[in-house]
Amino acid sequence: MSTSPAPSRRILACDDELQILRALRLTLRPAGYEVVTTATMEQALDALALSQFDAAILDLLLPDGDGVALTERIREWSELPVLVLSAVGEEEQKVRALRAGADDYITKPFGPDELMARLEAVLRRAGTQADESAIVVAGLEIDVIAHTVRRDDKEIHLTRTEFDLLRLLMRNRGRLLTHRLLLAEVWGPAYVEDVAVLRTHLARLRSKIEPASGPRRHYIRTEPGVGYRFEPK
Repeated sequence: MSTSPAPSRRILACDDELQILRALRLTLRPAGYEVVTTATMEQALDALALSQFDAAILDLLLPDGDGVALTERIREWSELPVLVLSAVGEEEQKVRALRAGADDYITKPFGPDELMARLEAVLRRAGTQADESAIVVAGLEIDVIAHTVRRDDKEIHLTRTEFDLLRLLMRNRGRLLTHRLLLAEVWGPAYVEDVAVLRTHLARLRSKIEPASGPRRHYIRTEPGVGYRFEPK
């Protein structure tokens, strides 16, 4: 079997078959992964909104939807690596899942070595973006290591919370990040309903990176009632 990954790797597994979830746990935990299991599309979305994961393994058939629809929902705001599980003969579903944004698929029943190989492959492909230490978009530069932000080569002073918000938005540029996800990632799970706090901090962040004077640029787009996306215009 492959070399164990760093212990911090967290995998979301969504399947309504208990034996499949058990097989995933038995395969991934000894290899150093933390596995969070869910049985429905709704449970998976809640888990994704409340915590950060390195990859997701989703069954194509779920009690309240399917893996294709779940993949589409995830792709609205995240580049999270997605591996879908399918039964033999579900070729059309596999194609739909890949077109919806899934990174790979594996057919049930599966062997532990194949599962590990496919999971590690999608994690490797995602590694470059996840490890970005500096991001430059439309004149705005964030240095994750130095904890600094510049706009047109002029430093902008942000609070820690504003910096964390901007970093999360820029790392997921072009993707819609929901209120719940932003609140969970920056403030913690206890704050996922406190949208007013998020709006206040986003307004302050915008006032600093989108000043009224000088070249007028809009970096953060509001999706009313849903969340925000980093999309410079």
